[in-house]
Amino acid sequence: MSAAAPQRAPGTPALPATPLRFILHFVARYRWWYLAMLLLETANATCGILIPYAVNRIIKGVTAAPEASMTRVDLLQLPLMLFVAFSLGELVFGRAGGAIQIRLGPRQRQNVTRQLYHYLQHHSHRYLSHNFAGALAHRISETSMGVTQTLWSLITEFWPIAIVIGVSVVLLFGAHVQLGAFAALWAVGFIGLSYLLARRCQPHAHRASAARSETTGTVVDSVTNLTSAKLFARLGFEREHLDEVLRHELKAVRRSNGYSERVRWFQFSAAAALKIGVLWFALRLWGQGLIGVGDFVMAVSLCLLIINEARNLSRRFLEFFEYLGNVSNGVHTIVQSHELVDLPQAEAHVLRRGSVELRDVDFGYTPERPIFRQLSVRIPAGQSVGLVGLSGSGKSTFVSLVLRLYDPQGGQVLIDGRDIRTMTQASLHAQLSLIPQDPTLFHRSLKENIRYGRTEATDAEVVEAAKLAHAHEFIAQIPEGYDSMVGERGVKLSGGQRQRVAIARVILKDAPILILDEATSSLDSITEKAIQDTLDQVMRDKTVIVVAHRLSTIAHLDRILVFDHGQIVEDGSHAELVARRGAYFRLWSKQAGGFLPDQEGRLEAAPPADTESDVVAAADPSEDSVDEVEPRHVPPDIALA
Repeated sequence: MSAAAPQRAPGTPALPATPLRFILHFVARYRWWYLAMLLLETANATCGILIPYAVNRIIKGVTAAPEASMTRVDLLQLPLMLFVAFSLGELVFGRAGGAIQIRLGPRQRQNVTRQLYHYLQHHSHRYLSHNFAGALAHRISETSMGVTQTLWSLITEFWPIAIVIGVSVVLLFGAHVQLGAFAALWAVGFIGLSYLLARRCQPHAHRASAARSETTGTVVDSVTNLTSAKLFARLGFEREHLDEVLRHELKAVRRSNGYSERVRWFQFSAAAALKIGVLWFALRLWGQGLIGVGDFVMAVSLCLLIINEARNLSRRFLEFFEYLGNVSNGVHTIVQSHELVDLPQAEAHVLRRGSVELRDVDFGYTPERPIFRQLSVRIPAGQSVGLVGLSGSGKSTFVSLVLRLYDPQGGQVLIDGRDIRTMTQASLHAQLSLIPQDPTLFHRSLKENIRYGRTEATDAEVVEAAKLAHAHEFIAQIPEGYDSMVGERGVKLSGGQRQRVAIARVILKDAPILILDEATSSLDSITEKAIQDTLDQVMRDKTVIVVAHRLSTIAHLDRILVFDHGQIVEDGSHAELVARRGAYFRLWSKQAGGFLPDQEGRLEAAPPADTESDVVAAADPSEDSVDEVEPRHVPPDIALA
């Protein structure tokens, strides 16, 4: 992958993959505003450093007069006007630059956030699975702040310091060459050593920051699990654990602070050397009659101004590297090549029927561990199909390929006879509906979460979908009703309530292909029966794929595919498969509490039925009474939100 030009999805921002080019990319949009800030900061710093020059002119005029008189004061109008002009210029230019900064800063942060989020949206399911959502959100926030802070450091801190030192050296050279040479040598040495010390201090500062983050994470983790700590009588243990983390943090912080203190020793020593050196040189030159009183005062004043600006230069370098590091981390984390990219000729195809076919598909999440080899299966339009098999048999992988969360390494996934890679991902996903086993909701109102299935739906249509999903009953009992906020990921709702909201959302979407992953597993048996009847209505005239652990929930489907280690070992209706007494029959016989056992391995040979009645009972799902039994454990199969 080229760092400069990562592969990106069509329509996404063309973000550079290196920190410097990334920052310049965002500078370009507001280039004239940044140029205006640079000019204003230049004028502000120049006015500030020229005030001692005006004072020099005033003192020369005063000391040249034989005695005090208002006539002499009148002759000092030009130096006085210079002093006033430089003072006012420092005020006006400084505040004008500040006015641009407070307006440009938030816009730039939002611009970076907007474009990074847009880019992140098109990363693959694999990428999102390998990165924590909170960490990615933090990276976007850090990067957007880092771009602004890096630019502010350059424009409002380092550039003014360069102006102050540069103008000061020129003025001191004008007063006397020795003064100018001393100040120039001091500036070069001070800036160079400050940079080197900041670079050496940076790893210590990073380790101290990481240690503080670890302490914060430990406190958050302990507070989150405080109830468990109480119930296990481990409050003292948690305090000891925190003490150990705090000791580690203290060690890192002491090391960082100790190095910072050595840097401050250098800064204060360098400042003292400048003050003493300039004062000594200036006194000698004045004593020898080589400079006047005005030049003497100007030299001392410039010396103090330089020290004031450069006193914390090493700290500013350290902060600058931190800001740049935040940008670098964000760029390297987010601005990577998109794994799944729409082909240039991809179209927003509208599905007419909804047939699904895998043709000679080869796929593995990693090349050395293939799951499917030459897998071929066709699901006609309007057919309802159940996928069964032990964990790891390939059911979730089958669904992931249909949803195009991954692309196969070989073969094709076809819908209506069309390779889904020739469709835009947006058009494909707009025509597929998924009800996952553990649905997640947005921290928005119930109405907004249901309407997410079709954003243009009316309030009446939202309520109707909620009624069909048997969600209206509990929503009506909440004080704020459909305007109630559900909390982060829907934590304010029970698992069954979240499931019903997710079903309502899918009902409202009304896509031609419907995929269910144990969609009713979080519901009580009465509600499940009612919603199953609703789903049966919703499933009419749609192509339906159902991933199931409770085999009784799919026994009524048109067709059942039995997966075993990436192969479809059986294919037929419930009655046909039970009558064969093969893999499906063994699964049906083994399920406990209505669910398949949570284990991997090949389906072993089935023992023969003791009596003919055993086969008849197995073939008739109405005889299965385990639906009323609450399962102890529901093995996860897929986790698609």
